Amino acid sequence: MSGDIREIEECQLKDPMDLFHSGQVVKICAPMVRYSKLAFRTLVRKYSCDLCYTPMIVAADFVRSAKARDSEFTTNKGDHPLIVQFAAKEAQVLCDAARIVCPFADGIDLNCGCPQRIHEDLKRTVDLCQKAEAAGVSWITVHGRSIEERHQPVHYDAIKIIKQSMSIPVVANGDIKTLKDAENVHHLTEADGIMVARGLLANPAMFAGYEETPFQCIQDWVDIALEHGTPFTCFHHHLMYMMERITSKQEKKVFNVLSSTSAVLDYLNDRYGVW
Repeated sequence: MSGDIREIEECQLKDPMDLFHSGQVVKICAPMVRYSKLAFRTLVRKYSCDLCYTPMIVAADFVRSAKARDSEFTTNKGDHPLIVQFAAKEAQVLCDAARIVCPFADGIDLNCGCPQRIHEDLKRTVDLCQKAEAAGVSWITVHGRSIEERHQPVHYDAIKIIKQSMSIPVVANGDIKTLKDAENVHHLTEADGIMVARGLLANPAMFAGYEETPFQCIQDWVDIALEHGTPFTCFHHHLMYMMERITSKQEKKVFNVLSSTSAVLDYLNDRYGVW
């Protein structure tokens, strides 16, 4: 397992259910392939994110390959509460993968939402969620679109019906780009938590109430990414997302084709006068 093993051994696991029992809406960073890794989780935790997921990990590869384990899962003592998301077809494989990470994670999530989301017949979704609840899951996250609805509006009414049909917490996901959006979705769905993906990529400080990425957040990302040895492509892509709303079209053309960390730092120094 990569990361500083001394830090990992000293980590204090936390019960995520304490968040749901707090009476506050739980603010969650979604599992995003390539993006919701340790460095980014560290950043969003600085800006009022309560709970973070790892990117989706293929359980069979994770169990079979030490190389996959080292590349797919990294954590440290500050990375909590943390949910590890697996994709798995067989119960035993999921169990084996969960056993490997359980000393370092606060929960395990099974990905059932790529690409199955809500069914056209909502009764089927409610039935599936109730079966999951009966099987003992702690909470369920619902993305309010059907499999065909990639860019159509989210069915928040469907999430509300699912929430009303369950006795465990339900988390709402889909098209949440600002803190006001999160508050509105909570009002519409009565969900116990709000999960955000693209909205946090564009503005990692979203949950702290910022309308767009503040300069301090950009500075924090640079510091965290360099400290963690984040690969350049990931480091650069995150900055491209963060600066999307605060740079002109011409500035994007320049920034998006930069090809090295030093070039990025020079650009930021010229623009902000810090690095």
